[in-house]
Amino acid sequence: MDKRTISVFGSTGSVGKSTVKLLQHHSDSVDVEVLTAYNNAKLLAKQAIALKAKYAVIANEEKSDELKTLLKDTSIKALAGRQALLDMAAHSVDWVMMAIVGMAGLEPIFKALPNGRFVAIANKEPLVSAGALLMSRAKQYGTTILPVDSEHNAIFQVFENNNRDAIERIILTASGGPFREWTKEQIEVATPEQAVAHPNWSMGPKISIDCATLMNKGLEVIEAHYLFEMPTEKIDIVIHPQSIIHSMVQYNDGSVLAQMGAPDMSTPIVNALAYPKRMETCGQKLDIQQLANLTFSPPDFEKFPALKMAYNALNVGGNAPLVLNASNEVAVAAFLNGEISFKGIIEAVSSALEKDYKNTISTLEDILLLDQTVRSDTCAHILKTSNNFKQTG
Repeated sequence: MDKRTISVFGSTGSVGKSTVKLLQHHSDSVDVEVLTAYNNAKLLAKQAIALKAKYAVIANEEKSDELKTLLKDTSIKALAGRQALLDMAAHSVDWVMMAIVGMAGLEPIFKALPNGRFVAIANKEPLVSAGALLMSRAKQYGTTILPVDSEHNAIFQVFENNNRDAIERIILTASGGPFREWTKEQIEVATPEQAVAHPNWSMGPKISIDCATLMNKGLEVIEAHYLFEMPTEKIDIVIHPQSIIHSMVQYNDGSVLAQMGAPDMSTPIVNALAYPKRMETCGQKLDIQQLANLTFSPPDFEKFPALKMAYNALNVGGNAPLVLNASNEVAVAAFLNGEISFKGIIEAVSSALEKDYKNTISTLEDILLLDQTVRSDTCAHILKTSNNFKQTG
């Protein structure tokens, strides 16, 4: 692979740390320009020094002095604040990893599109909320969007654009999360500790909760729609507890092409990093001879109503996917803070989807405005219901 200039946004998070590890493994093939974090100045400085980055950006301005102190004996330029983050997103490099959690990553992605030859996206929320506009802008600038979600990266690897008309369906696999074998009644009263205990993957708390509700898979359906320009009726979900087959594409000649790998985020990250070539991973590799069995079953839409809500939002279109995402982010945070029950997540999202938001979303500013409105309304809904939960909890 030709040497590439690299920026990593959200380098201290789960995906960011895996990316940094791979960049260290392939240090001869990369020049790291920018690393960013929100709050963890100590780890950010350590990463920046190890990778000889040119810039380190801490979004939380209160951490500015700490970062500058940690980097004072280096040539690395320490920057702080939201504007510095956006300025560095516009910094021209060959390859950008966008791993900032949630909608906080939306503006940096749009800033990177005119200047990043390849933009790897590791979080679902920007594509769910602004998929049409984001993909349109990417085409406008000739920027290649590389999905890093294991499922979408799998589809990306086996999706034959030149045979698009022969594709019958995309099949997203789901582990089923920690509550796959629980009853609906048990799921509704699950604790945060139970919900973040994913059986296969090590992830941050927000995405872990989304995996427990299966909202994560619902968001992936919407993301797949925008990434691969496939209609809703051609996007299916199958429960695959072993997390070995990461997704599949079925063609009209009877072929089903599947991408397999160990449940390790290093695989999709290094695939995106090397694209359109391939390079060695320092992560876990699949030993196919050690596979005991692979099982598949349909999802239970009654036990996991988030799936139905996501499909409905995609079918409604317009701003519905944004409303789904924004309300879910707020509700998940409230659940992790002990303000609502697990069932309360679905109730809060359902309440938001019932509102008649007439906002048009033709620009980034429209998207950000509606996102804040939905979040504010969802917070108000949660405030009304949280006292009852605390009294009975």
